[in-house]
Amino acid sequence: MAALLLIIAVVLGLAVLPQMWVRRVIEEHAGERSDFPGTGGEFARHVLDEMKLTHVKVEETSLGDHYDPETKAVRLMPQHFNGRSLSAVVIAAHEAGHAMQDATGYPPLQARTRLAKQAIRMEKVGAIVMLAAPLVMALAKAPHFLIIEVFAGMMILSMTILLHAVTLPVEFDASFRRALPVLKAGGYIPARDMPAARKILRAAAFTYVAAAAMSLLDVMRWLRVLRI
Repeated sequence: MAALLLIIAVVLGLAVLPQMWVRRVIEEHAGERSDFPGTGGEFARHVLDEMKLTHVKVEETSLGDHYDPETKAVRLMPQHFNGRSLSAVVIAAHEAGHAMQDATGYPPLQARTRLAKQAIRMEKVGAIVMLAAPLVMALAKAPHFLIIEVFAGMMILSMTILLHAVTLPVEFDASFRRALPVLKAGGYIPARDMPAARKILRAAAFTYVAAAAMSLLDVMRWLRVLRI
C-alpha cells in the first residue's frame, strides 16, 4: 500500500507540476503588447497565407489551443485568438506549425492522428470492460475472469498513454522546427523576446507530459476502484 501511494504521489507530481509551470510561463507573457501589429488569430492567418495554406481555417475555441487535421483548422483560446501578447503570437505560431506538418505529410503527425482515433474508441471500451469486470466474475463465479477483464481494460486504457508518448516529438517539431524558424525569419517579434518565445514554445510542447501523467493516473484510479 505504501509503495502504491508513493507511486501515485510521484505520478501526481509529474501531472500537476508541468501544468503549473506551463500556466505560469504563458501567463507571464500574456500582457498586451501595443508594439505587435495584430492578434494571435490574425498572426496565424497571416502565417498560413504566407505558407500558401489558405484552405486552413483559424477559429476561436474554448477547448484548448490545437490544430485539427480532420477539418484543417487552427483553433485558439479566446485570450490567444483575440489577444495581442507574446504568448498569443507564439502559441498561434506553434499551432500553425502543426498545419505545416499536415501540409507536408509529416509521418509522426499522421501516426498520432490515426492513434488518436483508436485511443478515443478504445478508452470508451476500456471503461466499459473494467466496469463490467466485477459483474462477470459474480456471474461466472470464477476469479480468473476478473483478471482477464482487468488486464484487457488496462491494455486499452494504456493506449492513451502511448498516444501522448507519440505526441511529444510531434509537439517539439511544431515548436522548434516549424514555429521558431518562422518567428526568426519573418522578424515577427523583437530579438529581445526570442528567449521568452523559446520558453513558451517549450511550454506548449510539454503540456502533453502532464496529459500522459494524467492518463496514467486514470489507470491507477481504476486499480483502486477494483481494489487490485
